[in-house]
Amino acid sequence: ATLAQVFVKPNLLWEAPPLPLPPVQMAANLVVPSDIALLESKMAVGRRRLGMFEWTGLLFTAPMLHIHYSKMDRGDMRAVLTKKFDVEDNSPVGQIVRRRQESVHKHVVSQNFLWAGGFTMAGLSYWSFRRYNYQARLLAAPFMFYFGTFAGRVVGDVATGRNAEFARDRFLGSLPAKVYYAPAA
Repeated sequence: ATLAQVFVKPNLLWEAPPLPLPPVQMAANLVVPSDIALLESKMAVGRRRLGMFEWTGLLFTAPMLHIHYSKMDRGDMRAVLTKKFDVEDNSPVGQIVRRRQESVHKHVVSQNFLWAGGFTMAGLSYWSFRRYNYQARLLAAPFMFYFGTFAGRVVGDVATGRNAEFARDRFLGSLPAKVYYAPAA
């Protein structure tokens, strides 16, 4: 730089050429529907109404914090259950989506038994300590509630037939409806 240029622009002495930037990557992951969710949307022929026990089972399903999108949340289960599929379609894809819907149905209905078992065990322990002071009753109730959720889950699995379903069907029912986008390599 000449002296005249430095006199006009004094910061020319310490200006450097811009640094080359690394290739830009996305700051966040992109969430897209999974393959099974796309198949369900393609094979759906209408909407079906939720049954009462499906509705309450979804209501009593705890919210989920998605970190890896490896499970279905309440909204995904509702989306699976509200799709109507052609009963007469005997193609492999039609059978897969119907079996997935049936597996999700069994899971959602068995949620009701989980909570019923918890409240039943807590209530029975509270009642069995009726001759004691309230501190003893309050001490036992949460532990028995927790144990009752496991007993209720077992009863719910037996009542809905979930304990007798094939591992393949249970796997289909547990597939996530959303995944992170991974471009083909």
